[in-house]
Amino acid sequence: MKLLAINTGNLKLDGGAMFSVVPKVIWNKLYPADENNLCNWSMRCLLVDTGDRRILIDSGMGNKQSDKFFGYYYPNGDYSLESSLAEHGYTTDDITDNVITHLHFDHCGGSIKYNEDKTQLIPTFKNANFWVSRQQWELALNPNKREKASFLKENILPMQESGKLKLVDNNTELFSDFKVKIFTGHTDGQMIPYIKYKERTIIFMADLIPSVAHLPIPFLMSYDIKPLELMKEKEEFLNEAAKNNSILFFEHDLYHECCSLKITDKGVRENETFNLEEL
Repeated sequence: MKLLAINTGNLKLDGGAMFSVVPKVIWNKLYPADENNLCNWSMRCLLVDTGDRRILIDSGMGNKQSDKFFGYYYPNGDYSLESSLAEHGYTTDDITDNVITHLHFDHCGGSIKYNEDKTQLIPTFKNANFWVSRQQWELALNPNKREKASFLKENILPMQESGKLKLVDNNTELFSDFKVKIFTGHTDGQMIPYIKYKERTIIFMADLIPSVAHLPIPFLMSYDIKPLELMKEKEEFLNEAAKNNSILFFEHDLYHECCSLKITDKGVRENETFNLEEL
């Protein structure tokens, strides 16, 4: 098995939105904002090559939206989904499975693209199945007012139209050494992958814990739909992950790709930070 970080570019989001009720004088020391109070965040995906399958977790924001849409999020960085795959010797046609943690646009937008003459939306990965939790899929089709702007029909409906949508109902093993667990605090049905790799468990964090700076239990985002429930999920998750010596792989942390954990008198915190390739 090979695990490879796939960088799809960065986006900027308001620091206050990303840290909710935590005062800026605290979070800005951990994750600095610019003069417009914007923080830069990665959209880092994970490619799991088992030999038989090439499983891509999430796909970034993509490039099919309007200039007005992208003007809200300041896309930046030297990488795209395609260039990052190519750097490792892959193309989008090599992907057999696209596991999508949830259907907010910055996690699934890259899964759908326009055809060459921009007349039709088609899957970016023509040979891949799309794996989404049923709970998240049903929410995306009938969103609440809080999340409606994050669920874009052009990202979602073409998956169903492709005939390759696979809905996941419960915590399960999707593939050998590749399990998913479902969490509901950030959004209903967020699906978090757990991968056994080199005798460790690598956990793809998505928006359960977006960055190392979000490890403290009260450090939530304003985007989290059920904050009190998420706090319980985080506490249980972090205690279990620390006990099992798991490694967290961060989708959104611009500065840290992975970390190990330790239990302190203030709760579970990062032990060491490092890149996946250092394992």
